[in-house]
Amino acid sequence: MVKMEQATIAALYTLDETIAKALFDGLTYPWEALPLIKDYIIKLGESLPEDRYEQVKEHVWIAKSANVYPTAYINGPAIIDEEAEVRHCAFIRGNAIVGKKAVVGNSTELKNVVLFNNVQVPHYNYVGDSILGYKSHMGAGSITSNVKSDKTLVVVKSREEQIETGLKKFGAMLGDQVEVGCNSVLNPGTVIGKETNIYPTSCVRGYIPARSIFKSPQDIVEKR
Repeated sequence: MVKMEQATIAALYTLDETIAKALFDGLTYPWEALPLIKDYIIKLGESLPEDRYEQVKEHVWIAKSANVYPTAYINGPAIIDEEAEVRHCAFIRGNAIVGKKAVVGNSTELKNVVLFNNVQVPHYNYVGDSILGYKSHMGAGSITSNVKSDKTLVVVKSREEQIETGLKKFGAMLGDQVEVGCNSVLNPGTVIGKETNIYPTSCVRGYIPARSIFKSPQDIVEKR
């Protein structure tokens, strides 16, 4: 099968904008990193400089410049990077990297994710088995759906081709500066190219091209 170039790590992400850059070494597609996140966090956390990061409990490292509200819950393995903000009642279930100046908001839940620097998931979001690129933003109430209803393995599809991932759990891969509108659902295997906007209340699946506007599955237009 021909490689789906638009869905590769190189096409979606600025790797210098994450502390997890080395996680993607040798990989082609970002979802290949999902099974590796846990062990990578543990290895990276043990090497973080103690003058800038504090290990607050087993396998949980928080930058001293981060702002973590007392009501937030963080389960390891997890790294909260510098100047990140983890707000009231956020629930980080584990296997999570929160990038520099990222925002994890009120009642937002994270599980097995990498949030690049400056990502915002600020209001009632669920993000599971997903990777969110630099400055991507999920509007209030938008979520990733990470398991198919029939529990079969996830396939990434575009109009021309498809890729079998071999994964049962796979939420969404958001490229840099993607904007997801409020109350949208990103179905298993969603891959959104850089600088694309998703209309509010959308139901999204498959590959969505970079620099486009998703109004509905039948109405995706190129940005001008």
